[in-house]
Amino acid sequence: MSRQNYIFTSESVSEGHPDKVCDQISDAVLDAFLAEEPEARVACETFATTNRVVIGGEVGLSSKEKLTDYMGRIEDIARTCVRGIGYEQDKFHWNTLQVSNYLHEQSAHIAQGVDASGNKDEGAGDQGIMFGYATRETAQLMPAPIQYAHAILRRLAEVRKSGEQPTLGPDAKSQLSLRYEDGKPVEVTSIVLSSQHAHESQSSADIREIVEPYIREVLPDGWITNTTQWHVNPTGTFVIGGPDGDAGLTGRKIIVDTYGGAAPHGGGAFSGKDPTKVDRSAAYASRYLAKNVVAAGLADRCLIQLSYAIGVARPLSIYVDTFGQNDVPPAEIERAIGQIMDLTPRGIREHLGLNRPIYQRTAAYGHFGREPEEDGGFSWERTDLADALKGAL
Repeated sequence: MSRQNYIFTSESVSEGHPDKVCDQISDAVLDAFLAEEPEARVACETFATTNRVVIGGEVGLSSKEKLTDYMGRIEDIARTCVRGIGYEQDKFHWNTLQVSNYLHEQSAHIAQGVDASGNKDEGAGDQGIMFGYATRETAQLMPAPIQYAHAILRRLAEVRKSGEQPTLGPDAKSQLSLRYEDGKPVEVTSIVLSSQHAHESQSSADIREIVEPYIREVLPDGWITNTTQWHVNPTGTFVIGGPDGDAGLTGRKIIVDTYGGAAPHGGGAFSGKDPTKVDRSAAYASRYLAKNVVAAGLADRCLIQLSYAIGVARPLSIYVDTFGQNDVPPAEIERAIGQIMDLTPRGIREHLGLNRPIYQRTAAYGHFGREPEEDGGFSWERTDLADALKGAL
């Protein structure tokens, strides 16, 4: 029997966090190549520090000429991304930072493992394990601590960019500790919020006065109580932020990107990787399937693991955990999953429509718990397999 009464904590970081700046640049580069060529192969990494962005990795396009032509656009992509986030600091400004591009052609040895040829099906872009999770804690079927930690920072970004709160800066972190009773979130025991701000004269109390109304607006009624602990800018002044304050790197916020620690993580980052990389596409498929299991009423919580080998098309294993809710045995759900969805890399990409420029928007405020979009963004958040799942059991 899983615990029913406990406190659980998750954190989020804003789009201006140094690591998230890098994730967004990497995914903006990926989107640019996919817009040019839907079957493009991209593995893009970004590093950011004071007045500098360094981009590296591998790209595969249908011709070397096209690749050479597109390399000239990378610097503008990075600057546009940083500008959209809102960085115009003396030591990290979209217009004056130095951008170094070290992207190069994809390794032929990697390509041969992934490409279909002769009697060989297209294989996975790497070995690894991927997890998906869903729970009835929220309407989005996400764990509540990470869902609301994201929501707080998204709201603060909105009022910063609209000019409603012009002294807030792009770099921010949130952290929520929620008390669970009978397995359901009922109270916020502590709120931690650190936000970059414009003036050294602004105190922690000043920042709390700015952000508290928005935090209360985002959180469900009754969750904040008289005993909720507030820690707003607990270190004091936070004027120097972003990559000038702390270096950033693609792929360092994998728990923020997923379930806030409420479920296992296979270890592979998402951003900058095209969907032949199962680190990304199979993690999306796992979430999609777990969410549909819960939406179908087969469980209140569901964890799914998929595993792959590089160059091998079909998953090596499918694992389902419904946390003791065994009205439908997990083994039966595993069997049904294998029947209703093609879990080869090609099958996942086609089912979810992943060969599109839809990734930069995923690189801040979580890859999961978002609304499916008309252009195919967040397609893995649909619940359109629920009836098929029930029918396969």
